[in-house]
Amino acid sequence: MRRAKLSHYAFFILPALLLLAAFVVYPSLRTIYLSFVDEEGKFTLAGYKEVFTSRDTFDPEGFKRGFPMGTLIHNLLWIGIHLPLSVFLGLLLAVLLKGLPGVSFIKSVIFLGMVMPMIVGGVMIRFMFDGNVGVVNMFLKFLGLHTQTWTAYPETALLSLIFGSVWLWTGFSMVLYSAGLETIPKEFYEAAAIDGASRFRMFFNITIPLLKPITVVVVTMTLLWELKVFDIVYVATMGGPGGASNVLALQMYSYAFREFNFNKSAVVAVFITVSTLAASIPMMRLSTRE
Repeated sequence: MRRAKLSHYAFFILPALLLLAAFVVYPSLRTIYLSFVDEEGKFTLAGYKEVFTSRDTFDPEGFKRGFPMGTLIHNLLWIGIHLPLSVFLGLLLAVLLKGLPGVSFIKSVIFLGMVMPMIVGGVMIRFMFDGNVGVVNMFLKFLGLHTQTWTAYPETALLSLIFGSVWLWTGFSMVLYSAGLETIPKEFYEAAAIDGASRFRMFFNITIPLLKPITVVVVTMTLLWELKVFDIVYVATMGGPGGASNVLALQMYSYAFREFNFNKSAVVAVFITVSTLAASIPMMRLSTRE
């Protein structure tokens, strides 16, 4: 009887395991293998040395000269700017919109950036910063400030994509924080108000600490997306001009399908995977810590 049950379970699980092995396990192991061999199949670490000493990946002179600085630095800039902005704006919008009439419609409009495919988001960002029809330039022109096609210049291309993607991602953090705010008992705020606490103090002493699990999820998901961002950059600028907005995932794509150097592409793929694991594991431990 027990063997019959196990055979039934295996009948349903086996197809999924076969697909997992064919499309996840084998490609992952093959990528790791390719990153440690040369074109002749001999073991070597030359690929790692070549990739990480290349100006395409890291250019120390870029700090003095400006963009491009290398894909690794570009991803770090993406994390340093996009992560705090999207998390803070999501929390701020969730707090400000709580309890307002018609809030569902407002949240739906803000969340629209997450609903649409990122490919479409990249096209929209490109038009947002266009010198002729872009909404950003219309606003700057209204203020009497300088206008240009911001994605067409090395000094502003990457920053334009980063700030544009904040709009796409803020809806995600806002929705999660809105759900988290609903779980905080009103009695906490009522007791704090009786004790004479200001709204500012309630926010930092009640809201933020109780939203810690939500913050961990938002930060983790945002960080993972920033490490492997590809589609927005590919559609909006193709990493240009002159590599000024290139990122690691696009560099991996270029090595594989432009230069047909799958060994170097595998090196970048392994590095992205290790980076995402290094970022997610500590955050997941933090989320389970009491």
